[in-house]
Amino acid sequence: MSEAAVSDEQLRLFVERIERLEEEKKALGEDIRDVYSEAKAQGYDTKILRKVIRLRKMSPHDRAEMDALLEIYCNAVGIQLNLPLAAAA
Repeated sequence: MSEAAVSDEQLRLFVERIERLEEEKKALGEDIRDVYSEAKAQGYDTKILRKVIRLRKMSPHDRAEMDALLEIYCNAVGIQLNLPLAAAA
């Protein structure tokens, strides 16, 4: 078998794998949307839920750094943050 035929076959296999993964990703996205819809139907604020999920992905160090920068920026533009829950955590 020629080198070109092997490369063509390998390329085709990569493309097919990517296509399968894209379909799985689409299905997972739909499942996630369904869960958010269910949470919303139960009365949860989905914007806050998304933020909580994003925060949970962050390391404690990165969260602390983000909180510190947020406080600095807010103070610079005259916004007073009163976040007793965040301070207690």
